[in-house]
Amino acid sequence: MKSIDLNCDLGESFGAFVVGQDELILQHITSANIACGYHAGDHNVMAKAVQMAKKKGVSIGAHPGFPDLLGFGRRVIETEPDDIYHFVVYQIGALQGFCKCNNVRLNHVKPHGALYNMAAKDPILAEAIAKAVYDIDPSLILYGLSGSELTKAGAKIGLKIANEVFADRTYQPDGTLTPRTNENALIHETDKAIDQVLSMVKTGTVKAVDGTTVSIQADTICVHGDGPKGLEFTQTLRKSLVAEGIQLGG
Repeated sequence: MKSIDLNCDLGESFGAFVVGQDELILQHITSANIACGYHAGDHNVMAKAVQMAKKKGVSIGAHPGFPDLLGFGRRVIETEPDDIYHFVVYQIGALQGFCKCNNVRLNHVKPHGALYNMAAKDPILAEAIAKAVYDIDPSLILYGLSGSELTKAGAKIGLKIANEVFADRTYQPDGTLTPRTNENALIHETDKAIDQVLSMVKTGTVKAVDGTTVSIQADTICVHGDGPKGLEFTQTLRKSLVAEGIQLGG
């Protein structure tokens, strides 16, 4: 029986502003990527997210991003590899502290937004992120876009990697995600998104926006729980995977 991880980005609330349905989503996923305060989240939100994930038995991951609260970490910031290394170390260390206080293990690291997408294509940036993860704890799993420079850098330095695929995003012919600035970047139809996931998991392929078939490895599936139908979609996807004989596990 094939096993697959189902992950979701969480802990994106900030102060009095509530984003997403973290507590409800945690009932249906196997791994949580918790924002570390730079692109979203804060110290109180991080603490609560760790506590909730531990209670639900969900694997906990750090979700570092660019220091860009206004742009939610989705704006490109041109900076040096040392800067990226340092702010990734800083953010992982912050979440690791909350994990230690709650006697639970930090399991993985998944970069966020623009940082994630840039690392998928830029080997120097990818190397800086992989080194930060390795230097903090070489037993951490590095999540990255399937077949990307980030997963290659992680494997090269000696990290265990998880090739990530996306349920609700469209793909380019080179295997990268369609930029969110494009109107066809997101898949809004539940059936279409589930069909894409099942194809990626069962056949190792995904159909790009131009109709070509792209080879892909699916170790972990990302769902987004902050949309109006996020919770409903996650529930439906989980049921569909189980119905196909696919075991879920982080």
